[in-house]
Amino acid sequence: MSDDRAPSGSERLTAPRGARRSRRFGPLQFLAALMVSMAAALAAGFGSFVAQLPTEEITLREHADGIVVFTGGASRVSDAMELLAQGHGRRLLISGVYPRNSAGEISRSLPEHNRLLECCVDLDHYATNTRGNAVETRRWVRELGFRSLIVVTSNYHMPRALAELSRAMPDVRLIPFPVIGDRWRTDVDWAGGVRARLLLSEYAKLVVAETRGWMSDLGVIPDLAATTSAAARSRPATASVK
Repeated sequence: MSDDRAPSGSERLTAPRGARRSRRFGPLQFLAALMVSMAAALAAGFGSFVAQLPTEEITLREHADGIVVFTGGASRVSDAMELLAQGHGRRLLISGVYPRNSAGEISRSLPEHNRLLECCVDLDHYATNTRGNAVETRRWVRELGFRSLIVVTSNYHMPRALAELSRAMPDVRLIPFPVIGDRWRTDVDWAGGVRARLLLSEYAKLVVAETRGWMSDLGVIPDLAATTSAAARSRPATASVK
């Protein structure tokens, strides 16, 4: 005998509500949930990025074939010269030197290191950003046959510098030497909004660099290690300070 009874009031209400709920979770809701998840992941990543930044300079005990310093922050070059003077590396590359800055200007700013500047320092005038630093450093390392490298740059810039360098030179051992600027330690006013904007900007650039690396792994874009152009290969070697 068939069941021809009419649905109760609760049954008439329950089914349509469930159906309406399933219909409401459409593409827009999925996109909103995805954006919230991405925002949460980025916020967690930023917190991890800030937490890992050193606040005090380290005492370096390791040695490497060479040293590279990326210009752009106070005391980076002088710290790199001190490492060279202490024998932590055989040769130093100053990468990202402004084209109008001559070797003489660098010598005048570091008179106590003139002997080392004349014998053991090379200048890179070509790099204009961190990715360019990595390309030019790779070229310099290959020319000299180095297998290990001390990397000198500001503490907040170090994660991105290592990300670009490790992708450009996966077979070279990288030893970080993060520089802590005086403002980072002592300037209370700078520790507020200015520092926050700097860190947010640097974290965004790091995310872009890592995303570009992930895309190159998938073959969507060329790998950085293979992008040295014919023009770069044909130009003169990195200039010595001499």
